[in-house]
Amino acid sequence: MDDQRWMGRAIELAPRCPPSPSAFSVGAVIVGATGDELASGWSRDVDPHVHAEESALQRAAGHSGLHSATIYSTLEPCSKRASRPHATCTGLIIAAGIPRVVIAWREPDLFVTCEGVALLIAAGVEVVEMPAFAPAARSANGHLSF
Repeated sequence: MDDQRWMGRAIELAPRCPPSPSAFSVGAVIVGATGDELASGWSRDVDPHVHAEESALQRAAGHSGLHSATIYSTLEPCSKRASRPHATCTGLIIAAGIPRVVIAWREPDLFVTCEGVALLIAAGVEVVEMPAFAPAARSANGHLSF
């Protein structure tokens, strides 16, 4: 798996997010085991409350390759959210059966305390952090103070 390439693609998507004073701007890409992009998304791309991972998962719904895919996200997948409390990105990833998650940085405690990484690991999902991409991921969030 070419983690640098696909995290770079997720980083490219994050600035497409309409800025929100109450939400992060995030890009996400789902990549199949053969290295093909299954779906992508970014925060608020289809509605004002959708998260990047959620958007990508909606586009990939029903794809047979999800059980061997990797999802790349510029931010730790949420474990709590006000807009859709029963549809966290962490829960959606686990329900989809995606076995591997790659993130650029962990969510700061700006809006909620995120436990996405811990919940994913507890569910048997492999989590890879790529801190070299954290500055680029944070730059898409210049509209926030953290």
